[in-house]
Amino acid sequence: MNTVEREKRGKKAIIVGISGNIILVIFNFIVGTLSGSTALVAEAAHTFSDILDSSIAFIGFKIGLKPPDIEHPYGYGRAESLAGLVSVIFLIIIAYEILSDVYQKLLLGGALTPPDWIAAVMALVSVGINFTMTTYMAKTGREINSPAIIADSKHQKVDVFTSIAIFLGIAGSQFVFPILDPLVALFIVVLVLRTAFEIARDNINNILGKLPSEDLVTDIKKEALSVDGTVGAHSIKVNYVGPYASVDIHVEVDPDLSVVEAHKISTKVEKRIIEHVDIVTIVNVHVCITGEKGVCLD
Repeated sequence: MNTVEREKRGKKAIIVGISGNIILVIFNFIVGTLSGSTALVAEAAHTFSDILDSSIAFIGFKIGLKPPDIEHPYGYGRAESLAGLVSVIFLIIIAYEILSDVYQKLLLGGALTPPDWIAAVMALVSVGINFTMTTYMAKTGREINSPAIIADSKHQKVDVFTSIAIFLGIAGSQFVFPILDPLVALFIVVLVLRTAFEIARDNINNILGKLPSEDLVTDIKKEALSVDGTVGAHSIKVNYVGPYASVDIHVEVDPDLSVVEAHKISTKVEKRIIEHVDIVTIVNVHVCITGEKGVCLD
């Protein structure tokens, strides 16, 4: 996928996320306040963090699109992972704010009046909106391989479950115990912190250069060996930089080949891998003599 198409689809996904969340923040806060639902007001605060998160994801996405330069020969792809880590900070802040409200109600004797039924209706509406947004953003993030948008979609996915929990909590507080509403808010905190952990783990692994999958190395080797004149491939190293990856690979050729012929093969290997392994944008090929994996011509 070319850069222009990737940028276009990435922008659209982020705009969808921000627009949907703005609507949810407004209605969750108004309905939560009027109905007396602590969980719904907590969800409004959580959704507001989604807006900030999507904005950060957009900034990281834009920076990550910048082409390589002299000071950054591998480009700015890791900016997307850094944006994902910033979103973790906002998640932790939101979790703290929700916990403070729950603490006041459960341990300091705050009022435990069951919320009105309109809060339950709003929760169901939120389930539908959040599910639609999450599905679209996750699909787009995977297709364009954007760590920032994938992280944002995971953040959004929490809202689907929290909205379901809010509905159940409101219904339960009407028929069973009023305490269920703040308990649902506590459940939201657990989901928020779990999401923060997952986003932090995935983006730290990205920054540290962890392979997205072992299949990637297999695909790279297969494409290298498909080039005529290449009789072996080894020492494949992948440097994962945001949405893209650079590759170092040693390819084995017949020792009777001239340097010029060997260089032509290395050029074909480089081109083949870039064209057929979508995630790879830079390939450094080292040509080695057949059977001498420690002896290279460069």
